[in-house]
Amino acid sequence: MTFGPAFTEEGILFRLWAPLHDSVSLKLEGAGLRPMQAADDGWHRCAVADAHAHAGTLYRFVLPDGSEVPDPASRFQPQDAHGPSEVIDLATYRWKTDAWAGRPWEEMIIYEMHIGCFTPGGSFRAAIERLDHLQQLGVTALQIMPVGEFPGRYGWGYDGVLPYAPDSSYGRPEDFMALVDAAHARGISVFLDVVYNHFGPDGNFIPSYAPLFTDHHKTPWGHGVNYDGDGSAMIREFIIQNALYWITEFRLDGFRFDAVHAIKDDSAEHLLHALARRVRAAAVGRHIHLIVENEENDSELLSRDENGEASLFTAQWNDDVHHVLHITATGETFGYYADYAEDPGKLGRALAEGFVFQGEHMPYRGGSRGRPSGHLPPTAFISFIQNHDQIGNRALGDRILASSPADAVKAVTSIYLLAPEIPMLFMGEEWGAREPFPFFCDFDEDLNEKVRRGRRDELSRLPGFDADDLLDPTAPSTFAAAKLDWSKCASSDVLDFYRTLLGLRHRRIVPLLKGAGAGKAVYRSAGSALAVDWTLAQNRRLHLRANLGNDAVPLSLQQDDAETIFRLGGSDGDNLAPWTVMWSISEA
Repeated sequence: MTFGPAFTEEGILFRLWAPLHDSVSLKLEGAGLRPMQAADDGWHRCAVADAHAHAGTLYRFVLPDGSEVPDPASRFQPQDAHGPSEVIDLATYRWKTDAWAGRPWEEMIIYEMHIGCFTPGGSFRAAIERLDHLQQLGVTALQIMPVGEFPGRYGWGYDGVLPYAPDSSYGRPEDFMALVDAAHARGISVFLDVVYNHFGPDGNFIPSYAPLFTDHHKTPWGHGVNYDGDGSAMIREFIIQNALYWITEFRLDGFRFDAVHAIKDDSAEHLLHALARRVRAAAVGRHIHLIVENEENDSELLSRDENGEASLFTAQWNDDVHHVLHITATGETFGYYADYAEDPGKLGRALAEGFVFQGEHMPYRGGSRGRPSGHLPPTAFISFIQNHDQIGNRALGDRILASSPADAVKAVTSIYLLAPEIPMLFMGEEWGAREPFPFFCDFDEDLNEKVRRGRRDELSRLPGFDADDLLDPTAPSTFAAAKLDWSKCASSDVLDFYRTLLGLRHRRIVPLLKGAGAGKAVYRSAGSALAVDWTLAQNRRLHLRANLGNDAVPLSLQQDDAETIFRLGGSDGDNLAPWTVMWSISEA
């Protein structure tokens, strides 16, 4: 690793790339300033061999104007983002799962979690105590919301400023390693949500000594990160090595890359391509899975090679399938849901082809969106009925169960958990948790007020954001309300339903996904009736027949030789009862 302290036989080598300054000093806790040696390439280095240089040492860098800044590649910030960095020797952790090489993508059942809200303790160590529950549920992968050091006591993590340091509110780096180790011991992969499209507004000192941003590109957060201008080579390396750091040092199994459409780069090799290439090369012999969030629905990022393996990115969060399932269960058509309303065929297209919009115009969006996706295998898409964004974009942060009929929710759940796309649960969903998950953060009062106004403006076209009693995203009570209440888990009928579905998925669906043909799904819809047929591996066809409405509807059922593997609701001849879902398998 080029960035951060390096342990040597003589002691510790401290390093900072600060090309905007001719001189930088190192400040060790309990010791005076030490000048760093400047090189022509913008690097400043200082080798320290005395007793002040060891694991646990606190340090800062001092710029010529006297400003004291943390290490941008700090491994730990025990006093938050504005405090000193701590020297960490990650090699001292003793792994118990050295033989772990990950799991194939087809086996993934993903569980998105926020470390601070997943348990009352809100820490890496506390999360370990709930891993047995997830293993018994059938979860095979954790997807952890961003943990890079952010300022304040709580936050979603997307305002991180020190991407190499697990946030101190969750515990120490060794605690994060222990969580990964414990997950692997239970056969559970661990993905980390990382944010490479912007840095948070508080505690990011890098622009004061390096060309982090460029005015050639604009993003929703301001100037773009400098991935293609003067000095961009080292900025690119800082980000790529961050991904390599998590994969190699923490043995993570992959990433979810936040809002990749906002990563602007005109280089010969786009940062995303370089990053995927480098990460995969560094993890030969392991199952590494790379997930994108991409508002543009760019299917080229999901391309497969001649063997059907992902060339760059493994899969994408499919907001399209969420939107059509959400409309089906709730009847809500406000805001961005309007582009998906009044056309039941869009649900069939999302299940059969991935994206609903594959280049078509979207009125609410005000432009076209997407590229053709029907040529991709279903496992190139991740389906869900809840995630942090879709809950947090609601004024009260309420979940789908809070205002939706139970029959409708069970129907859409049985669709997305058994469909050949990769399913993702949001924490607590498996027992029908009703705790909200509103946006929350903790800045100084000036930034807090800007966040309050910004949330109202950004989401003003959605209902509730103009209310006088809108939740304050900066209030401790908003964060506290989002913590899961585990006392309600054991008595939940919903939990049994999820366990049944996920057990069935492992037994009957997962074995048919490896090598499943792409572009071989067809769908039919009429009113609330839906039929989808997929050609999968082992010469098998998977059939979905559903009535996603309140009235019985006629729909021809599958051929006589199909084996029914799941039934919710019922049928009378060719009529499907309201909110009926039937899954079956036949020979192709």
